[in-house]
Amino acid sequence: MANEVKKWFERKKAERIMPSLQKAGYTVYLVDDLNEAKTKVLELIPEGASITLGGSAVLDEMGLLEVFRSAKYRLFDRYQKLPFIPDRVEIMRQGMLADYLVTGCNAITTAGELVNRDCTGNRVAGMIFGPRKVIIIAGTNKIVNNLDEAFRRIREIAAPMNAKRLGTHKIPCLESGICSDCDSKDRLCNYTTVIHNGRKFPDRITIILIADHAGY
Repeated sequence: MANEVKKWFERKKAERIMPSLQKAGYTVYLVDDLNEAKTKVLELIPEGASITLGGSAVLDEMGLLEVFRSAKYRLFDRYQKLPFIPDRVEIMRQGMLADYLVTGCNAITTAGELVNRDCTGNRVAGMIFGPRKVIIIAGTNKIVNNLDEAFRRIREIAAPMNAKRLGTHKIPCLESGICSDCDSKDRLCNYTTVIHNGRKFPDRITIILIADHAGY
């Protein structure tokens, strides 16, 4: 019964924000869990399409990297064991011309704004312009009331947890568990973007909203 109540609560939370997202010009699908989200992603992307990925815990949870590495797709695979500069950066650059960008999102406001903070910038750049289609997968834990809450969520949750997930950067939040707006050369929080709406390019941005907590 407890799980049923939680699921009901998260679904209602998702249903409340869907009209704002649709009004902002996004195509929106509501699913119950990660498996349904994965199925929907694969329904939306035709075989043979070129794909680039934004670094995201939810994509890891869904196992999408290994799926897209199959011969069915053309993946700009920046996760190969290659030098960051120039090889992986060049793959990121090429990925800006992919058919599809598949990524997560750090925060979504109830007004329909998409708020993200990046290390390298390829993810937020591609969300704004480049790939023909953008598919964003987000759990209801990403929903916040306004931009102030979005930035707070990034500082207090997304930034330190993603730093721990990556484990490759020597930065203060790994000790404190909260972003301190550091000036470390290994800093992860370099680029912050707000997408106010998706109306400039109709049907470009699709949001798959999971009625559950997913990713960080």
